[in-house]
Amino acid sequence: TLQMFSQEATLSYSMSSHGDEDQDPEKGQPSHSSCTDTDATCLEIITVTVGATVPTGFELTAAEEVKEKIGVDARVSKDRGRIYFPITTDKLFQVHLLRSVDNLFVVVEEYDHYQFKQSKEEALMDFQQLASKLPWTNALEVWKLNGTLKKKKGHRKGGNGSKMKPNIEAHHATEADTEQQELTEAVDASEGQTKAESTPGLEDCEQTSEELASGAKPIKFRVTCNRAGDKHSFSSNEAARDFGGAVQEFFQWKADMTKFDIEVLLNIHNEEVVIGIALTEESLHRRNISHFGPTTLRSTLCYGMLRLCKPQASDIILDPMCGTGAIPLEGAIEFNSSFYIAGDNNDMAVNRTVNNICHIQKRRADKGSAPCLPIDTVRWDLCSLPMRTSSVDIIITDMPFGKRMGSRKKNWDLYPSCLREMARVCRPGTGKAVLLTQDKKCFAKAISRMGGLWRKLHTVWVNVGGLHAGVYLLKRTGAVVKLHPSDLTCQLYRRCTFAICSDKK
Repeated sequence: TLQMFSQEATLSYSMSSHGDEDQDPEKGQPSHSSCTDTDATCLEIITVTVGATVPTGFELTAAEEVKEKIGVDARVSKDRGRIYFPITTDKLFQVHLLRSVDNLFVVVEEYDHYQFKQSKEEALMDFQQLASKLPWTNALEVWKLNGTLKKKKGHRKGGNGSKMKPNIEAHHATEADTEQQELTEAVDASEGQTKAESTPGLEDCEQTSEELASGAKPIKFRVTCNRAGDKHSFSSNEAARDFGGAVQEFFQWKADMTKFDIEVLLNIHNEEVVIGIALTEESLHRRNISHFGPTTLRSTLCYGMLRLCKPQASDIILDPMCGTGAIPLEGAIEFNSSFYIAGDNNDMAVNRTVNNICHIQKRRADKGSAPCLPIDTVRWDLCSLPMRTSSVDIIITDMPFGKRMGSRKKNWDLYPSCLREMARVCRPGTGKAVLLTQDKKCFAKAISRMGGLWRKLHTVWVNVGGLHAGVYLLKRTGAVVKLHPSDLTCQLYRRCTFAICSDKK
């Protein structure tokens, strides 16, 4: 009796899993594509390679975060702003919790030494023939699973997410615990839909495409080509056009450059070719800021700077030129055991910071999390901070480049003054500073004029909006800051004025 019950249960599961179309109409038995007893009771987990774009220069920092939070080693594409790491589908939700990555994609196939043909026609013909040879099945399964994890944000208006209006609120959750709980529930709900394909072939790809196309509306897609190198006989648009046409013919999808469901990526760097499917609709750095300024930093770059200085519990962290508060906000969310003070001399910048803090607190309260953040905002003069001497553990800020804010000429007076004032409030011997600037010549000259107050430990070269900038990690030495009597009088006057204004408020 138990044996008959087991056979009936197995047959019932197989029929309900595959439907009537998987049965042989003459014999009434499941066809060869039906699950066996082992497959019906135990679905394997897919292991795929996920690629991530990160701020150029912080690839190693992103790899360290992947190792720390996911427990796998990441392969770094140095100076290209990309990392690659293996992930299983049961841990897919964890990649959306990474703070150092901008965009995510699942790798369909990668070629380290792709042999491009000399003529343009032959090279483009290879791209057309490549689409039908790729193992799409696992990547499409991960894409479908990822659709249940990410939040429904609607279609992008235009192909580039960077054209969003500054006052549009970011839709990504910032509370890691809440995100992990929601994403874990989504994984549990869709875990049974994930099935491994060890050697996906042409028939599997066609079956997957039929499943995707069987919905109420046709699948829309586009191909984006990112190409770097001067030895290619074709352009990025030509490669995307021919490869996209082959993908459309193979899957019978509908091409749409703006309101697409799937974005196929064709990344070409010299002889390296990586084909992938995007897992993010817009960059993950759009998570904290709702009120933008003229020089707002990416949250992913802020995270890299914070991780560089390694905040400890109870540290006092200061951003004397906070702008929109991107750096202290990222720190208060991710490294919440420290306390952050954000300040600026511009009223509009202080108001933007306050609005961004209120926006995050309201969003946390709506999710049921503790709304309070360890952060405060002050309006002050950078060269005369209303703070006690040796009261700050870490100073981290984005200094004026002299492009959109300030000027190169003014930096020659500003940099020495602010570095000296930072040295005064920073703890001698243990204090650190992480400073971002593109005016490298002026900064190096200002450091040399500090009389040994700061010692440069490390420099990370980054790409900020197309500008080659440096993130400088400085260590506060034990040297004593010597101030001129006129500077002391001026500082005392400004601090008294600040205290009186604070009492009136």
